[in-house]
Amino acid sequence: MLSSRKEKTFNLLFILPALVLFLVFNLYPLLRTIELSFFQWNGIDKDMVFVGFAQYKDIIFNNPAFWKSMLNAAYVTILCLTLQNGLALLLAILVNRQIKGENIFRVIFFLPPVLSGIVVGLIWKFIYDGSFGILNTWLAALGFEQFRDFAWLSEVKSALSSVAVVHMWKGFGYGFIILLAGLQTIPNELYEAAEVDGANKWQQFINVTIPSMLPVFTMVSVLTVLGAMQIFDLIYSMTQGGPAGHTDVPITKIYQYMNNGEFGYSTAMAVVFGLLLLIVSLIQFYISRKIKN
Repeated sequence: MLSSRKEKTFNLLFILPALVLFLVFNLYPLLRTIELSFFQWNGIDKDMVFVGFAQYKDIIFNNPAFWKSMLNAAYVTILCLTLQNGLALLLAILVNRQIKGENIFRVIFFLPPVLSGIVVGLIWKFIYDGSFGILNTWLAALGFEQFRDFAWLSEVKSALSSVAVVHMWKGFGYGFIILLAGLQTIPNELYEAAEVDGANKWQQFINVTIPSMLPVFTMVSVLTVLGAMQIFDLIYSMTQGGPAGHTDVPITKIYQYMNNGEFGYSTAMAVVFGLLLLIVSLIQFYISRKIKN
């Protein structure tokens, strides 16, 4: 009994540093954010006015700009779930076939995610520039003269999609690595058995690959949603929410209110946004479990 207690104490000492870091840098800021959301505060003065749920009520019922930013983020998220993850899966399947130079492709595909978001945003802002951008120059050279002076990031119809393309280019590498790892865990015997039964490549993909990869698909989809909904660095460096708020997302709205000295309101908005993300993630896990069963 004494030995068991010593062992538990000894094990606790190993996790204590990580536990302390979690409490100080994760749990306390979260609780503090929730607390501040009930106060009207400019972030500087000591005086804090308790307003209860008034700020939550205003965000939910009287702030269409916030919900517009949610729709913008949802649009980017849908593109990422379909196009980005579709590309990541296709590349993962190709690399998993042990093609020549597969390790080089792994490095190349994983390079964009590890680059600084601000740096990537500034580079693509130059590429999209309507006056001297590389993209317009190439399109004009290919015969698309109508795009010679097209301002991709200043036009309402193209700004958000242009940013979404950059986000997908930068983020598909994470999904690629995870999906590739999942594909490599599927036993070859399953494919061999399916081939013996007369299944073609497409039937093997539908009946072997997809069922085996469901947990991986769930994880990738959750990470994709969280990443796309919380996009900030690319938006800030490329458009800062413009033109006229058409590329605003929840994080940029939170930043704008905080920058205007409305710390209490911005924290309430952050809590609302966090709860929405939690609900979406739980729905994804629920759907995945239903499909698996």
